[in-house]
Amino acid sequence: QVQLVESGGGLVQPGGSLRLSCAASGFTFSSYRMRWYRQAPGKVREFAASINTAGGSTYSDNSVKGRFTISRDNAKNTVYLQMNSLKPDDTAVYYCNVIIRGTDYWGQGTQVTVSS
Repeated sequence: QVQLVESGGGLVQPGGSLRLSCAASGFTFSSYRMRWYRQAPGKVREFAASINTAGGSTYSDNSVKGRFTISRDNAKNTVYLQMNSLKPDDTAVYYCNVIIRGTDYWGQGTQVTVSS
C-alpha cells in the first residue's frame, strides 16, 4: 500500500527553476529517510538528494549540490526538491524513493526537460 506520487516536472529554460513534489502514503512518513533520484536519457538512475527524519539533507557529488534543495513537510506527507539554475544536463526523469524494511519503493517519476 506504499505509494509515492511525483509531480511538478515540465519544460523549463536553462537558468530557470522548478519545484518537484512527492506525495507519500501507506506508511509513517515522518519515520523514514526520503530520497530523490534521477535518470537521464541513456543513463543509469543516479542518486540526487536525501533528507533524514530530522530534516538533515545530503546531496550527490555532482552539480546538484549548490543548486538543489531537498525539504520535507511531515504534516503533508510530502518531500520536495527545489531546483534552481537548471542546466540541460539536469534533463531526466526524477523519482522519489523510500526504503522500508529493506524494500525499495519508487514513484512513477516526473519528467524534467531543460531546453531553450
